[in-house]
Amino acid sequence: MRTRTAKWFETKIKYEKPAEDGLMKTTKETYVVDALSFTEAEKSVMEEMSSWIRGIFEITDIKQASYKEIFFSEDARDDRWYKAKLQFITIDEKTEKEKRQNVYYLVQAANLFKAVKNIDEVMGKTMIDYSIASVAETAVMDVFEHVANLGSKAEENDVPEYEQAPAE
Repeated sequence: MRTRTAKWFETKIKYEKPAEDGLMKTTKETYVVDALSFTEAEKSVMEEMSSWIRGIFEITDIKQASYKEIFFSEDARDDRWYKAKLQFITIDEKTEKEKRQNVYYLVQAANLFKAVKNIDEVMGKTMIDYSIASVAETAVMDVFEHVANLGSKAEENDVPEYEQAPAE
């Protein structure tokens, strides 16, 4: 299992695709994208989907996801996404009462049982006391991670192009 913490956005797109009977059918799908802003999320999902969708598609909704971390599976059979609500358990030193903090994750798995197993695999490596409050399958079709483009010299030096000294 691999985990990734980022600012995630859930984007919904609408487009037409051929149905089994050959007629065009309007489809709505949800994709998750790693981005710094709504604008960047829209641009990223448009770039990703333009290579898969023939014709016109429309982004109908973008919202910031309630989770900050995603658990990615290396198993090709894990083709579904589950939203997990975990409760982190701490003890208040002053009142000596148990306190629970809700934290959300997106987990890749083939089924509900495997999602719980994947959560336990990742969380078992931590020192955090937790309980799984809920796990539910989502409508997420895929997750697109941001990949830094190191093609230009400015990015390799971590200096924006407009701040570089002119070449002599």
